[in-house]
Amino acid sequence: MKLIALKLDITDRPNQAHKTHREPVPYLGGLAIVLGSVTVTYGSVLFTDFSQQIFLLASTILFPAIIMATIGLVDDIRRLRPWPRFIAQNILAFIAASILVSTNTLGSPTGMLLLDFAFTMLWLVGITNSINFFDNIDGGASGTVAICSFALTVIALSNGQLLIAAMSIVLTGSTMGFLIWNKPPARIYMGDAGALYLGILIATLTIRLDSNEELGNFGLLVPIFLLGIPVLDTSVAVFKRISRGVSPFQGGRDHLSHRLMGLGLKKRSAVVTLWLTSSIFSLIAILLSSYASSLSSIIVSLGALLWTSLFAFFLSTKDEN
Repeated sequence: MKLIALKLDITDRPNQAHKTHREPVPYLGGLAIVLGSVTVTYGSVLFTDFSQQIFLLASTILFPAIIMATIGLVDDIRRLRPWPRFIAQNILAFIAASILVSTNTLGSPTGMLLLDFAFTMLWLVGITNSINFFDNIDGGASGTVAICSFALTVIALSNGQLLIAAMSIVLTGSTMGFLIWNKPPARIYMGDAGALYLGILIATLTIRLDSNEELGNFGLLVPIFLLGIPVLDTSVAVFKRISRGVSPFQGGRDHLSHRLMGLGLKKRSAVVTLWLTSSIFSLIAILLSSYASSLSSIIVSLGALLWTSLFAFFLSTKDEN
């Protein structure tokens, strides 16, 4: 994919103020992630215990992600404006949410149809864009999704959701394989094709995660803790941009990675810090899912305290825009 991107001149040129690299870096790494994970998933479905039900369940997860990746690929090549892309995302999320709600495959439904639909659509659009926004430093999005999807595998296995676990571990493998090429200094970028694909895929997998019945309403917090750092990154960036009177969709050097580097960390140290904090939130999600009856309130309180403390800390750091 790197050779193809260079031959077709599909590269990310450092021609904007928020870019951190100095030389053009090829895109299409995301296309490699898509081809690898889709091939392995469908290959596993077809050549093991194939059934029409499993094939359809896998397809309802993969098809929206493939379409989202196509939108991202067009953006990588032709540079779409933010609003047409956002509208396309919402249309796709509307279709995906309709399927999830109508087939009763939400992990923690509220029992109210409209609320389930609204929450699902908000989650799909929000997390898709959070992962896309988080792809602002070498290895940031790929490493974090690898950590989150591995934790998701552990939780899904403990709940007996073998399809979710299988697709999550494939996602872990594909992002770790890509990370070899994407770690600082990156030799290839995933582009919007990869970021949007990973975003809606991890969003769909987490929202289909069955929570422990003893958790009650706390079950809704398991996916939020799993993706706590991408959500934190988007929350800080959007809050700061709105406070400056600029569009939340405008790129800028105001993400967590930029703020960490503004504190003096090197790029590699900044991304490792993001991986470590993401691992902590993933561990919180695993603990919450595992110790539902006795420690859930304590775990939720500690997790919420950590998230809000980090939110306040990063808001207080220097804004480079």
